Amino acid sequence: MNNRPIGVFDSGVGGLTAIPHILRELPNERLIYFGDTARTPYGSKAKTTIKHFTKQIVDFLISNDVKMIVIACNTITSTCLDYLQELYPHIPFIGIIEPAAQKVAETSGEDNNIGIIATKVTTREKTYIESIHKYNHKLSLYDKSCPIFVPLIEEGIIDNDIMELSVKYYLDDFIKGNRIDTLVLGCTHYPLVRKTIKKIYPNLKIVNPSFEIIKSVKETLIEENLLADNPSYENTFYASDLSENFINMINSIFGEANVKIDFKNFDLDELDHK
Repeated sequence: MNNRPIGVFDSGVGGLTAIPHILRELPNERLIYFGDTARTPYGSKAKTTIKHFTKQIVDFLISNDVKMIVIACNTITSTCLDYLQELYPHIPFIGIIEPAAQKVAETSGEDNNIGIIATKVTTREKTYIESIHKYNHKLSLYDKSCPIFVPLIEEGIIDNDIMELSVKYYLDDFIKGNRIDTLVLGCTHYPLVRKTIKKIYPNLKIVNPSFEIIKSVKETLIEENLLADNPSYENTFYASDLSENFINMINSIFGEANVKIDFKNFDLDELDHK
């Protein structure tokens, strides 16, 4: 047994969509979460910049004695997972893409047309397509970057006419032209607009990778003998910028989850000056 915390991080608020599922499935585990809200979005940044920011976050989590790190961000998973595993071989890293890719491959057939929506970086890296085809190379896969989604979500623009117009702008031709019947939400921010997508395209099957990552986390905890047995814990949440929009988003995500969330502000640049 190991009662050290699990580190979870994202470029902003998107990774928080995975937290209620982790807490529900692993009630004895303690979490330390970091959201880089001051520098979001990562999806249009250079790979070297993403790696630099990511290393800062991981160093911060390791300084808090985490036993495992969950990358609750598709952009970071697609650009940095291999890099992090080489840099910190003593820490188990769980990326969000592989579990979702396996689920899609197992539950889809050759008659399905599968769409993957993500950030520019994730679509450019082709990580989802390569990962899904690794399990089933016969599947028809199409990807589409939706760069405006994350900035709108971070501003709290989720369920209104602006978001509906944005969804239609990016997805109408993509879905109709490729006859998409299954849509993978390839960014952890996107579950926050799932209802809007479903409202416009009610017949779509939607895959949320945030659900699928739990299985991999559980399996790794068991394999590495890292499961906790102490339900008396306090989760810790950090953000690099506690804006009013961010606080509103927290309430939106956790309003029905019955989870106590108290964020602390932390400037990652402080680590570079120590």
